Amino acid sequence: KKNKAMTLYEKYPSLFAKYGVVNKLDKAYFMAQTEHESHLKPISENLNYSSDSLVKVFPKYFNKTTAVNYHRNPQKIANVIYANRMGNGNTESGEGWKYRGRGFIQLTGKENYSKLSKYTGIDFVNNPDLLLQEENALIAALWFWKTKGISALANTDNIEAVTKRINGGLIGLDDRKKLLSVWKSKLL
Repeated sequence: KKNKAMTLYEKYPSLFAKYGVVNKLDKAYFMAQTEHESHLKPISENLNYSSDSLVKVFPKYFNKTTAVNYHRNPQKIANVIYANRMGNGNTESGEGWKYRGRGFIQLTGKENYSKLSKYTGIDFVNNPDLLLQEENALIAALWFWKTKGISALANTDNIEAVTKRINGGLIGLDDRKKLLSVWKSKLL
C-alpha cells in the first residue's frame, strides 16, 4: 500500500518537470523538505502564541508589557510581525494576516504572493486561501524551490545548505535527515 506522500509525489509529475525538479536526488530532497515543513498537508501559519511565547519567539516586536495585548490572537500577531515588510502594508492594513504563511512550504508576504501570481497566472493575491488546495500548495512549493535555486544545492547532497535556504537555519535538521533517508530509499 502506498503512503499519502508517495501518492502525492506520483500524482503531479508534470509539475515537477515544469519547475525543473527532475532528477531523483533533487526530488528526494524536495519531498523530504516539504514533508518536514507541512506533513504534505496544505496548511496556514498558526501564530496562536501565548504572551510568554511572543516575548521569547518575537522579542523584536513584543515585550512583557505589550505581549499581553496579543495573547492568543493570531490575526493581531500576524499584522504586527509581518507589517511593513515583504510587500505588506502597516499593521492596520491587515496584510500581515492576509498574506501569512500558507502551503507546503510557507509562502509569506504580499510580495511573494504577487510574484507567484504573476509567474503562474493564478490570482493568489486576491485569493490567498487557494494555497490551501493541494495542487496549488505544491505549485507554490515548487516555485519557491526554483526561485531560490534549491535544486543546485540539493544536487550537491548538502542537507544543511538546503535546510538553511528553506528555513534560514537548521530547525528540524534531524527529522529532515530521517525523511531524506526515506525518500532516497524510495527514489534512488
